[in-house]
Amino acid sequence: MRELGWKKLISSTAAVTALALALAGCGAGSNGANQAEGAEEPAAGFEADYKGAYPMPSKTKAYDNTQDRDNVKDGGTLNIATTYTSNWNSMSVEGNTGYMSMLWSWYMPQVATLDLKGNLTWNKDYITKVEKTSENPLTIKFTLNDQAKWNDGTDFDWTAFESTWKVMNGQDANYSPASTEGFEDIESVTQGATAKEAVVTFKQPFYPWEILFTSLYPPQALDANTYTNGWIDNPHPEWGAGPFTVQSADKDSVTFVRNEKWWGNKPKLDKVVVKYMEATAEVNAFKNGELDATDFSNNNTLQTVKSRKDIQIRLGYDNAVAVYMLNGKSEHLKDDAVRKAVVQAFDRETMNKVRFQGLNWTPEEPGSEVFPVYEEGYENNLPEEAKKVDTKGAKATLESDGYKMGSDGYYAKGGKTLDIRYTYFSDSAVQTNMAKAFAQMMKAAGIKVTLENRDGSKFSDTVNNGDYEVLPMAWQSNSPWGQINITQLYGSKSESNYSFIGSDEVDKLAQVPGTIPDQLQAVKAANKAEKAALKLFGSIPISISPKFTAVTKGLANWGPSGFKTTLPENVGWQK
Repeated sequence: MRELGWKKLISSTAAVTALALALAGCGAGSNGANQAEGAEEPAAGFEADYKGAYPMPSKTKAYDNTQDRDNVKDGGTLNIATTYTSNWNSMSVEGNTGYMSMLWSWYMPQVATLDLKGNLTWNKDYITKVEKTSENPLTIKFTLNDQAKWNDGTDFDWTAFESTWKVMNGQDANYSPASTEGFEDIESVTQGATAKEAVVTFKQPFYPWEILFTSLYPPQALDANTYTNGWIDNPHPEWGAGPFTVQSADKDSVTFVRNEKWWGNKPKLDKVVVKYMEATAEVNAFKNGELDATDFSNNNTLQTVKSRKDIQIRLGYDNAVAVYMLNGKSEHLKDDAVRKAVVQAFDRETMNKVRFQGLNWTPEEPGSEVFPVYEEGYENNLPEEAKKVDTKGAKATLESDGYKMGSDGYYAKGGKTLDIRYTYFSDSAVQTNMAKAFAQMMKAAGIKVTLENRDGSKFSDTVNNGDYEVLPMAWQSNSPWGQINITQLYGSKSESNYSFIGSDEVDKLAQVPGTIPDQLQAVKAANKAEKAALKLFGSIPISISPKFTAVTKGLANWGPSGFKTTLPENVGWQK
């Protein structure tokens, strides 16, 4: 079950510069609790019959049953689930989802890998050498693997870098990247001494430049209409270049099989079947042995999956921050005072008790949407109005804005009741309880909330069409360099700014971190920018989630592992 639906499950395959959008906090309710003292978590997770409390995991360990390839069986099938998303173009704002990132990771190029701490290593199957050939202007030369080809036979060469730059730099309105950060600082991408050398020259330095080309867009798909419409319900396996390829794909499932044209290590698995399912259907399918892995973060699901005996429970931190997005284009929320009042009336502590009831999960509440609380340099960037519940203050904010309390207990102005729409997804009891809790918090401040539940498969359309007022979602981070995501989330012209609120001050401050080579100093600059952004009251960071992963016993190289990349050819069944 997907607690944060739009997220990567194996590695980052959309450009690491862009945070991936995620569904926040689905699950199936809560009954009972784990109150006993917890033992230290084994690297492969807890057995199904474990009776104690599940402890807070280490922030520096992987809980994915890490195994060398030699200890993984050849053959077998992995059955998993995700949520249907129509747009397979992971390098567009519409396709920038964790769902699609996971699907791309099986069959598209993963040019670099990260370890637990986020240290980057170039994947020799694609990149054999990377050199900085000039400091002024900053120039980087990439040498590509001679064997690398796209599945249609096209050579995998410098044009893959050029096409990625073109679709990501924001210069052509026909392309809609989730973030242009870093790419907009590039002057040119040209061929080196041979077609297997890509030379990237910057018009101004960008740091860390290493993360910009961690995945590549197929040059065969540069046509504007193809970019916009050609990936709809079409994964284009002929443009893939990975260890697996797409055997079949429809609106029910996707099947990946070994790619006979792959030049790297042979995948351990024969086949990967990804089914599209709603939350409750997924957990029931796992319980019945139809799936080999499911993610969740609520106690009821934990108790349900533990009824299956041949499993392991792996618990870690999720690389995501759950947030509430406030649509600054909507009738009432375009008013700064109304957004401020919503933030003042919101009770994060109570909401997290609702969300994590029955679990021994007590992380610090987040004060950032781009940096996890455990990352070096993290600061609480929330404005003072968001750090504590102030229902009286919320009322005072509304009254100073001309709102008057009606006989029905709700504020109104100009004859219109202050009524905001809260849109949530899936058939999850946790999501429903969170929605009701939000409505009660707002009611106490005289703000009416209309609840609207939609099918999880409608999430992408809802977000991309701006068809919401208050939206629970999450940002999934693919790397520790959150400083470069400030513009993506808060920039006034960013297509990923789903609050539709910005300012010149934030735009200017957001440009600073990418000019600073020192990581901690860059984070410091990003904190300053995010403080200014959150003062606009366009979103509220809510919680850092646990990532429970239930797996069929013996599944290797799968589970919570921080920023670590696990290459798909190494996933399989332990010997």
